[in-house]
Amino acid sequence: MEDLKISKRKPSFPITEKLHNYLLEYNRNTKIPIFYDDLLRFQGSIVVYDKDDNDTLWIRVYYNEFERQEIEQSLKKVYTILHSDGNENIFQFLSVDAIDFCTFGNSKPFRIKIRNILNDNYTYFYIKTADASRVYGLELEHMLSPYNLNFLVYENTLIEEHIAGIPGDEFIKNFLPKCSNSEKTQIAKEFVKFNERCMIRLLGDMRSYNYVIVPTHDFDHVVYKIRAIDFDQQSYEGKLNIYRPQFFKENFKMVELVTERVQKFSIDQYKIEERSILVKTTKKF
Repeated sequence: MEDLKISKRKPSFPITEKLHNYLLEYNRNTKIPIFYDDLLRFQGSIVVYDKDDNDTLWIRVYYNEFERQEIEQSLKKVYTILHSDGNENIFQFLSVDAIDFCTFGNSKPFRIKIRNILNDNYTYFYIKTADASRVYGLELEHMLSPYNLNFLVYENTLIEEHIAGIPGDEFIKNFLPKCSNSEKTQIAKEFVKFNERCMIRLLGDMRSYNYVIVPTHDFDHVVYKIRAIDFDQQSYEGKLNIYRPQFFKENFKMVELVTERVQKFSIDQYKIEERSILVKTTKKF
């Protein structure tokens, strides 16, 4: 399969007054105590490797001692605003376990790992530069996909919740070969619907590392769903194929799965189903 490339590097677009007012109206614009630029003042870093000792393209950063405490308190505050009502009484039960910086891609996000010390559970959220097209991508995903998205914008900073799941590239390599025939057929169906959804709402660059597979156990079987996790290429590229995941070489195994397991009639039916769902969803707004 020939590699499909993005023709232009997308610039960062500022938040316009109309978009700002929209975010205010729908409680997406909330004052936060720390900005993306504040986190850039790290003093050093170490490379983060995965369990197989591969470079993850993330680095773990650290700060001067006199700044560290203030930064951690601010990050705890952001976490409580994003997931709760901003109550500071729970700060004593939260720990900022890691601040990671991604050296790959346009957004160069910070990934914050927050742990609840009472039960040792942890979650992540991301801090990025507020780019209007990315904000549109997040809001369209929230409105048009089957999933809700939690994010905040304040001035030049964007806060995104973590979307849990198995990265698509990892799933294709390590999990897909172990799936049963019925599971592979179901995954093929989901990829058809995901492909159609991305095309309709013009979400581009859905290579396998830009979406996750979410397995859910339901009685005696596992249901697989596909969720986008990168909204950087929203409605920017001029080539229509950029908005169809099927044309990226990283998704070849998924396309192969569809070809082997889904008939043309069924593919057309799944596309109609996805369009119908989108129409019903938009009528709510």
